Amino acid sequence: MSRLTEIMDQMTVVLNDLKTVMDAEQQQLSAGNVHGSALQRITEDKSSLLATLDYLEQQRRAEQEARRSANDDVADRWQTITEKTQHLRDLNQHNGWLLEGQMTRNQQALEVLKPHQETGLYGADGQTSSSRSGGKKFTI
Repeated sequence: MSRLTEIMDQMTVVLNDLKTVMDAEQQQLSAGNVHGSALQRITEDKSSLLATLDYLEQQRRAEQEARRSANDDVADRWQTITEKTQHLRDLNQHNGWLLEGQMTRNQQALEVLKPHQETGLYGADGQTSSSRSGGKKFTI
């Protein structure tokens, strides 16, 4: 097996792993209650896999430049990679829409809760309203 086919096989494995991570991301974003820590872990895994894929792509280009051959085996592998990449692009776009929906629902929930927010307990400076309105301050 040539170095180029090894790199492309590694890319396929990383793309399969990325699909698994993005499916988990989609499940998190589709759930009624998003767990921030789980989504953060998924995002970190996704970033790591994308960095690995970028590295492998650089290696593939360098190897392909060195070979410049039209090997059918390489063409088949590249076709697989292209199809997986297009599918993952679509999945990522869908997950982005789900994330926008979650953000909209969170904003709507905040808007519902805003009128019920207790005012006057603490100000923007973190002090109680009585200490800002001329109450005595004690120091020790």
